[in-house]
Amino acid sequence: MPDSKPEQENTEFNSLANHFLIAMPGLDDPFFHHTVTYVCEHNEEGAMGLIINQPIGMTVASLLEQIDVEITHERNFDDLQVLTGGPVATDRGFVLHPPQDGWRSSLELSSEIMITTSRDILEALGSDRAPQKFLLTLGYAGWEAGQLEQEIAENSWLTIPADPNLMFATPTAERWGKAAESLGFEISQLSSEAGHA
Repeated sequence: MPDSKPEQENTEFNSLANHFLIAMPGLDDPFFHHTVTYVCEHNEEGAMGLIINQPIGMTVASLLEQIDVEITHERNFDDLQVLTGGPVATDRGFVLHPPQDGWRSSLELSSEIMITTSRDILEALGSDRAPQKFLLTLGYAGWEAGQLEQEIAENSWLTIPADPNLMFATPTAERWGKAAESLGFEISQLSSEAGHA
């Protein structure tokens, strides 16, 4: 029918790129339990994000040592944790940092956040060329077309605009609670069941 096409054009897609997904207490998937995920990309074809509050039990210093990157910078990486970015491609590194030129494979996600996936940034992390603030994750989280929207409809996630301060300056263990606090409530007090009247 000729009049069905304009209707489709009027449906507007609401992208959650540059937002945080805050796992609801009832989300029992072990990979996403109590997580905050930064959505890097979200369009009609699906979504990609990085969990920003799940340490894998390895410091940045020990990872750099494993991949033979010399640390020449005086900055102490011993307490900086490598994070699990998600269950997909767990051998790949993703670095979130404030925008900075000079990397082979980077994408500016907002005026305050950039993602770099090329090895050159890993090589620079041990030197004075390293970004002042960064998160290093292994792996990413991916959603197929419509999957993230469905999970939000099922009450699995709360969403808020991304806050670089929460990402780079808030201690890892506090990110889930602090992200929810920005919505004005204590997330642990929420029922794990979706409310249906």
